[in-house]
Order: sequence, then C-alpha cells, then structure tokens
Amino acid sequence: MKQHPVRHLISLDDLADADLREVVERGAQYASGGVGRPLEGLVAGIYFVKTSTRTRTAFSTAMLRLGGAIVGYGPGDLQTNTGETNEDSGRVLSRMLDLLVARTAGDPAEMRQWARQSRMAVVNAMSADEHPTQALADLTTLTLHFGKVEGLRLLYVGEGNNTAAALALALSRYPGVELYLRTPPGYGLSASVLERSRRQGARSGAVVLERHDMDATALPKDVDAIYTTRWQTTGTAKPDPNWRHVFAPFQVTEALWEHSPRAVFLHDLPAHRGEEVTEGVLDGPLSIAFDQAENKLHSAMAVLEWCRADRWQGAGSGEVPSPARAGRT
Repeated sequence: MKQHPVRHLISLDDLADADLREVVERGAQYASGGVGRPLEGLVAGIYFVKTSTRTRTAFSTAMLRLGGAIVGYGPGDLQTNTGETNEDSGRVLSRMLDLLVARTAGDPAEMRQWARQSRMAVVNAMSADEHPTQALADLTTLTLHFGKVEGLRLLYVGEGNNTAAALALALSRYPGVELYLRTPPGYGLSASVLERSRRQGARSGAVVLERHDMDATALPKDVDAIYTTRWQTTGTAKPDPNWRHVFAPFQVTEALWEHSPRAVFLHDLPAHRGEEVTEGVLDGPLSIAFDQAENKLHSAMAVLEWCRADRWQGAGSGEVPSPARAGRT
C-alpha cells in the first residue's frame, strides 16, 4: 500500500517556527471563507477520553468541511482497555485511518506510542501537560483581531495549566511579544515549560515573566489582551482542599482594565461566571472569548491540513484578513 507523508502534532515542539506561523495564518485564512476540500477521501478518528464541547466539535466539523470523513471513539471503545498496547493500537488504526485526533488529559507518551508508524498523523487535542491546538486557536484569534502576533503584550491570570503552558510555548516564538503570567502560589507553570519558553524568547526577542501574586502595583499596564481559564482543568484534581482560597485573588474582574482600558478578553472556555471571571468581563464589550471558540474550528482545519504534508496548500495563497475589530473600545 502506498504510504503518504504525515506530520504529528503532539507538542508545539513538533512545529518549526515557520510551521507555527503558517498554521496560524492558514487558520486566519479559513476564518475568512473560501474553504476547499484538500482532505477529500481521507478519514480521521476522533478519540476523546475526556469531555469536550469545543475541541471535539471543532475537529469533527473541520474534517467534514475539508471533504473528509470521521470515526468517533469514546473512552471505552478501544481495546487498550483490555490490554492491547498503544503501539499495536496505533499500528492497526494507521492501516484504516489517515489521522487520529485524541484527547487523553494524561501522559502525552501515549500519543507518542500511537505515532510510531508512518501512515497516520496523530494530533494532541489535550494532554495533561499541554494543549497545543488551543494555543494555535488563540494565536489565530490574535491574528484576526490585531492583524499580527508580533509585539503584542498579554496578561494571563490563573492556573499554570496545559492551556497556559501551550500559550507560553507558542507566544515565546514571536518577536517582541511580552507575556506576563500571574499564577497562584503552587499552581504555576512547570520548570520545564518556563525554561523552554524563556530559551525560545531569548532567541526570538519575546519575554515571558511569571509571578505568584496580584499586587496591583506590579501588574503590567496597557496590555493588548487579558486571558484566563477555568480553575478546574478537565481531567485534573487539586490535592489542597483549600485551593479556592488560594485562587480567589486571581479572579479576573473589571478592575484589571483600569490600566489596560483597550485590552480584549480571552478565555478558552468553558467559563464559570463568578469564579475565574466575572459576568461583566466575560459578557462585556471587550470579550472576544466566543470568537476565540469559533476560531478553534478554523485552526483545526489548518492543523488537519498541515498534518497531511501531501495535501498541505500552505498559507501563501492568500493574505491574512485585516483586523476584525481593531480600534474597538
């Protein structure tokens, strides 16, 4: 059987700088319309062990819109539950599927084992340590709104979870970006993510800084975007029974806009109003969280196309749309 070139996306480390930019730009192009059928005749497996509204729907819809077909799997459907090795499952699935999009919320090593074959691309739709496709959707959203990612200044408030990790690993590739993270004590980014982000920033000219307090005098001013995530990350539990007390000062409220009045608000959703964010912020005029959710579809289309190198049409065939709401106050 003829084998086609495939590319895995299990971590943002799997993307070279040029690939990262092309996938983001391609997602922005898909957001402007003109969808073709580059994946016609291909089949993607959609395997989600953990719950998902946006990511599962985005990748399923993306595959269909690109002309492909999907096979869905739930947490109890694969024979890994009865002892089959991940390597064997990957070898079998690769002889029937062209792509596999998986959310395990566990160790990404499982996905690496599935990827030990050359027929089927494997996409990480969220593991415990990183949510790479969320970061690509976030960068697509920033590109659509501001017309660029370079030089933007962002404030992230909340847990240093897999979304925050992916955001730091992605933004640190862009020149002039400043990412300020305010994470609760004991719930920050891992040392590995911080080191990788800062190493990339030293190369690109980006800055990634993390603190574990909400001292108003130390908060950055005039940021372009303020970002938070839910306090209870899918598939995880906090060992400290008093964790809410530790998290309480890190709620995103309207007060954060006193020094950044034009900042847009980002949230990867689902949101819990009154916990990590107030209703006034999430549903306010500067929130683009639901546009961000829609962009998961456009970004997923770009990811699926990129994973099939033989079908990749790149981002050079059109211009990135002009900022959708630039200058909005």
